Amino acid sequence: MGVASGANSCAKEMAIRRKIANIYNKREEDFPSLRKYNDYLEEVEDMTFNLIDGIDVAAIEAKIAKYQEENAEQIVNSRARKAEEFAAALRASQYVAQADPVDVGAGPSTQAVSLANQGQYAPAAVPGGLMQPRPTGMAPQPIPIGAPSGPMQGNATEDENMKLQAERAARAGGWTIELSKRRAIEEAYSSLWI
Repeated sequence: MGVASGANSCAKEMAIRRKIANIYNKREEDFPSLRKYNDYLEEVEDMTFNLIDGIDVAAIEAKIAKYQEENAEQIVNSRARKAEEFAAALRASQYVAQADPVDVGAGPSTQAVSLANQGQYAPAAVPGGLMQPRPTGMAPQPIPIGAPSGPMQGNATEDENMKLQAERAARAGGWTIELSKRRAIEEAYSSLWI
């Protein structure tokens, strides 16, 4: 029952955030200063949080309705601007996919990178126009069978390699043997009452 309740609350939060984002859709460039924009974002987040938690829902709904009525033109213009930007990005990605049919072997990721370097959003697309998910990182690499483990692959024994690795890891973390010796001596001398 706890999982279903968690899923329902997550769905509720997503629906509320989607509704609020469709109405309160101003951007930073719509404000005279960054401070005003941050105040706007904070107010929107406070309303969203209160709606999710069921705090003063009637007053917040009234405030949203009033804002929507007063800013109807701005809301429509912002939605249109967002749709135009998405359409332009889609056209750009399709243009790139069609522009260089010889470079099909390089794949759509290099095309998306070229657009990303130009500062544009470009969904990963293949020449056929099908959308492909973007890779999220490097896939796990297999470990060769029978290969020596660790960074040291010379004539040293496995124990020496492990000791060297532990020492390097400790130094990388800012710990050294000298530091621990000095601290032990300081603690020993500080406990003496002279």
